[in-house]
Amino acid sequence: MNQQLKPFEIFVILYIQKGMEQQLGLRQLGQSNLIVSPLGLGTWQFSKGKGLVGKYWTNLSDEDIRQIVKVSLEGGINWIDTAEIYGKGESEKAVARALKSIGIKPGEVMIATKWWPALRFASNIERTIDQRREALDGYPIDLYQIHQPFSFSSIPDEMNSMGRMAKQGKFRYIGVSNYSAAKMERAYEELGRYGLRLTSNQVHYNLLNRKIEQNGVLAKAKELGISIVAYSPLAQGLLTGKFHDNPGLIKNTGMRKNLPGFSRKGLEKSRALIGKLKEIGARYNASPAQVALNWLVTFHGDTVVAIPGATKLSHAQDNVGAMKFRLTQDELRAIDSASLACE
Repeated sequence: MNQQLKPFEIFVILYIQKGMEQQLGLRQLGQSNLIVSPLGLGTWQFSKGKGLVGKYWTNLSDEDIRQIVKVSLEGGINWIDTAEIYGKGESEKAVARALKSIGIKPGEVMIATKWWPALRFASNIERTIDQRREALDGYPIDLYQIHQPFSFSSIPDEMNSMGRMAKQGKFRYIGVSNYSAAKMERAYEELGRYGLRLTSNQVHYNLLNRKIEQNGVLAKAKELGISIVAYSPLAQGLLTGKFHDNPGLIKNTGMRKNLPGFSRKGLEKSRALIGKLKEIGARYNASPAQVALNWLVTFHGDTVVAIPGATKLSHAQDNVGAMKFRLTQDELRAIDSASLACE
């Protein structure tokens, strides 16, 4: 049988390959064996209104959550970030229910969750890990993170507990969140004593909050091969541009309306940036939010990944669309300049 491709078939293959080159591909998370999509799904909003931080969001139904998770995974996202503090485990449980309902088996999606350290000792990490595993109902923990740098224990004690459990197979890799450059490096060094590597540092980072570029966190992460996981990548929704277009929407944003960026002065300060995101987005038929996310996970090479959330199906659709194009170097620099002008 003749295996030679016909000219039309060659054209189709080249066309598909060219299209794939225009998309953002998978990348290694830190120095781990986890290969992740540039965007994951953040799930603070799945807290079911429980607990102190869970009240920040409206109570999403299981069906809403199922649809958000389904669209996210179908759109190319392959990992989900949750936490103990998100509704006292309700987010973890909601994630597991959603995955089961759409037929995703354990191991087919990567899961990251976090231990809450406030008013606790390092020993609590080991006492509560099985609660995290139980809440996730059979879905293994690929990345376990210390949620904040404050507790009743030291970094060496916490890394000792994390390292011991990783060796026991309770989870695969170790991350931290909200750590300074110095604390991140200390955690990295302590894990090195056990032959382990710190995989990631989850921090607040977006086009309107670029502190990690000045305080040494980003530079140290690049030096040590640690991934930055950017939370609040759309600045609580400001980078969507919808509040600039219709300030009347701000009154329905709950506690967010009290943040400086949502004030009249704050909106004016970031208006030029939104304009630039719209201008560039028009070239790709992309929204300002999609351009903002694309910049975030592209500007620093593969170092930064991001975890946008979604409270509506349209938000999930917008998130995955951010990975379907690739900004040019000129566009990345233009957005960078517009962002820095907001400071």
